[in-house]
Amino acid sequence: MSANAQAVRGTWAAVGTFVLWGVAPLYWHLLKAVPSLQIVLHRVVWSALLVGAFLVWRDGRHWLRDVLAGQARLRWMLLLSGVLIAGNWGLYIWAVNAGHVVETALGYFINPLLNVVIGVLFLRERLRPLQWVSVAIALGGVLWLTVQYGRFPWIALTLAASFGLYGVLRKLAHVDSVTGLGVESAYLLLPVLGVLLWSEWNGTGGFLPLPGRPSYGPGLDALLVLSGLVTALPLIGFAYAVRRISLTSVGVLQYIAPTLQFLIGVFVFAEPFDRTRLVGFACIWLALAVFVIDGLLHGRRQRAQALAELA
Repeated sequence: MSANAQAVRGTWAAVGTFVLWGVAPLYWHLLKAVPSLQIVLHRVVWSALLVGAFLVWRDGRHWLRDVLAGQARLRWMLLLSGVLIAGNWGLYIWAVNAGHVVETALGYFINPLLNVVIGVLFLRERLRPLQWVSVAIALGGVLWLTVQYGRFPWIALTLAASFGLYGVLRKLAHVDSVTGLGVESAYLLLPVLGVLLWSEWNGTGGFLPLPGRPSYGPGLDALLVLSGLVTALPLIGFAYAVRRISLTSVGVLQYIAPTLQFLIGVFVFAEPFDRTRLVGFACIWLALAVFVIDGLLHGRRQRAQALAELA
């Protein structure tokens, strides 16, 4: 497959991933009666079982041994990426339930900028002039939102940094997207399953209908099981995308997710939104528009050059 075809597939995978992440608050809102830690534990367990079952079917029951055999560097990279993404989930769900929704949204607006900076500084990716303009506009919007927030946004910066580092590790890890997620999940499965079973036994869970223990009920239980699919699909898409397109492109396309979250927050959950915040959001949307226009123009120039070379 040509590099251009790979880039197109990677771009569509990124778009689909960020749309899924953007509408995810609608799903997690259905689970608001479940404690944050329990949601994170179930996300890990069910996504691990789902991805593991698929890999056993596709690659055989020794898939994990085959992938990691003689790959010490890959083992450590995927262990670290698994810990980073689990920590990101935990902080995000805790922050939402603790009333820090605005700061979590700010974190996911900062994260794409961090991806761009990492791509330029450490992966030697280069920006075209219009891309620099896009980054500058987006940076202005994020700085405006940060100043208006009124205090050091440690939750936002931790979310941005953890997911930014996760993206770099998955880009450098030479393993396909589903297998990489399977290895990450395998590392986390046993300790997380142990904590989950301990919480059920001690009455702090609610998934199993044990005598004398509180129970979430079949509806919430089903949503917790399906959280594995909701978790796995966008992570697979993200890992697929970062292996095929630059972190710069991923960074700006990633604004799709917080923008959709913003629309859901304002129009579905009726969260407040004033003119001050509108200025910052408008800058970010303008930056995304500039980046997309630059990408379309660059693609058109490349196609014209290819046709000229064939003539």
